[in-house]
Amino acid sequence: MVPADVDPESGCRLPLPKREELDADAQRIYDSLADPGSGSLRGLKGPGGIMLHSPDLARYTRPLNHHLRHGAGLGGRVRELAILTTARALDSQFEWCAHEAEAQRQGISPQIIDIVKHRRDTAALDEADRVVIELGREIFTSRKVMPATFARALGQFGRRALVDLVALMGNYAGTAALLTAFDMQLDPGQPPLLPVDAP
Repeated sequence: MVPADVDPESGCRLPLPKREELDADAQRIYDSLADPGSGSLRGLKGPGGIMLHSPDLARYTRPLNHHLRHGAGLGGRVRELAILTTARALDSQFEWCAHEAEAQRQGISPQIIDIVKHRRDTAALDEADRVVIELGREIFTSRKVMPATFARALGQFGRRALVDLVALMGNYAGTAALLTAFDMQLDPGQPPLLPVDAP
């Protein structure tokens, strides 16, 4: 059941952006999002379409998002594990559903995905996976990163990659905020993959 204030075409509280109402720079972003081969997981129906309602925001955030996802050198596996950890901590159903299959494509096993999804203990995981999950949980759930967790993360990734990893999590926390505020719905027929407690 789609809420009454959600646009049926966009799937959120804002309509899809209209290309003809955008300036030339924003039209290039629109065209990139509309292109199925662009690398955007959700195209115009998701955070990219929402951000185009503020063209300057879209203009500045797309290069940052591209850097954090592809240029920072974190690798697809670490990237997607960090995104799933963030989506789980913030109960972002749309973000989780957009990234669970991508996480599997990047080599994250269903068992690891279930550990994140169901907030299970990480003791059985290798250190790289454990520290990503535990760092994200402490940032978003405990709201304090323990010195031992920080030391492990720094040892695992080094200064530069750790800064990029935390910035990636923060970037996806911002995306989760947009998705929540504008009530982004799952596609029709897409089952919710993330168990979310009622508020």
